[in-house]
Amino acid sequence: MSTYSEERRADRAADAEQRRIDQAAAAVRRAERERAADDRAARLREQQRAEKRQARQARAESRTARRAARGASLTAGNVYRKGTLGLVTASALGSLPAQILHFVDISPMLLPLPLAIEGAAWVMAAGVAYADERGLPGWVRWFLRSLVIGAAGFAASINYTYGTHLSDLSPSEAHTAGIGLAAVTLLGPLLFEVRQWVTTLSAKTGSAQDKARRKHDRTRRRQHRSIAIVADRLVSAAPFGELPFEEAFAHAWEIETGTTTPGMTPKLHRRAARSVAALTEAQHPERVQYRRAGWLRRRRPIEATPTPVPVDTSTNRSTADLRKSTRPILPVSLPVPVVIDLPKPLKPSAVRTAAAASPRPRSVTGRVPDIARSRRPARTADQLLDEARSATADWPDRDLTAEGIRKAVHTSPAKARALRETLRAERTTAPDEAAA
Repeated sequence: MSTYSEERRADRAADAEQRRIDQAAAAVRRAERERAADDRAARLREQQRAEKRQARQARAESRTARRAARGASLTAGNVYRKGTLGLVTASALGSLPAQILHFVDISPMLLPLPLAIEGAAWVMAAGVAYADERGLPGWVRWFLRSLVIGAAGFAASINYTYGTHLSDLSPSEAHTAGIGLAAVTLLGPLLFEVRQWVTTLSAKTGSAQDKARRKHDRTRRRQHRSIAIVADRLVSAAPFGELPFEEAFAHAWEIETGTTTPGMTPKLHRRAARSVAALTEAQHPERVQYRRAGWLRRRRPIEATPTPVPVDTSTNRSTADLRKSTRPILPVSLPVPVVIDLPKPLKPSAVRTAAAASPRPRSVTGRVPDIARSRRPARTADQLLDEARSATADWPDRDLTAEGIRKAVHTSPAKARALRETLRAERTTAPDEAAA
């Protein structure tokens, strides 16, 4: 009986333990599901935040782009160009109906006339712009302008007549209407011509860099006129587009001043050398004193004993006329000359100078002209061969070389090689003929 009870208790305990284990596993699974759900929710929230952030960034970029586009479109140049075109359009719309009504009242068949008159004015104005773009002569532009003025003036007179003859207006109002229609007719071509003039001047002026470059060119031509003239001649002498002006100016500077450094001249090189010497003397005065003392000692010997010098007390002669010093010469012990390492001066450019007259003869330092040379009579090939035979008659075969023959007969290396081959051939054929 006790055994059965114990087994029942053990079974109940095992069931309880199993339930506890199952509950713990269920709790773990529930916690994992909740954690997974929380992770999914966090990821979803992060994705939503990222999408919102991207949308805000896209909207900000779009606003920035629109702002930049508005700023680019609202510049002074764009406002002027587009505003001028708007005023021109308004002028055409204001002047054309009055002309149409005027000619239609006369006859419906005259309807094309206002279109032709107004169109002629605008086509000629466009022709002025085209002439400016192509760089045509000035008389072409002024001829087109005269046509524009003629067509616009005729249209203005028609509109003025039409405005002053309006029946439902008072005389003062009709006069005002006529003046307004005539003014608006002339305003369009006038504004278009002013716009074209401003555009042409802006294209010629260019940017700030272009202005600075033109100013530099004017200053350089003004300060270096002779060099600019030589550079222009070099450019005009070369084929078109082959020689840039900057290269021509550098070459002209070297021709005129003898140096390739821009801005430097022989005078400036001398000033630079004097400045270097003055700086050295200021930095090392004792070295310069030693150098001068050594130079004086080499140039003039100094006596060991003082020499009395009589003092001239005459009031009618000055010391400059006497060419003597009023102070006695005292013995001076000069130090030993010291070699001074002066800083390296600027290297002067090579300047061609004429040789000074010298009493002593000078050897030739350059190439002697052909006319001053003593010409040696030219020898023929047979004469050279005879001389080579006589000079190399007792030479062994191993000494028969082109260099030896050249030195023996005093000829060129090419002729010496030809003589060598001829003599070797003769020495080779001579034993064969003797054996035969």
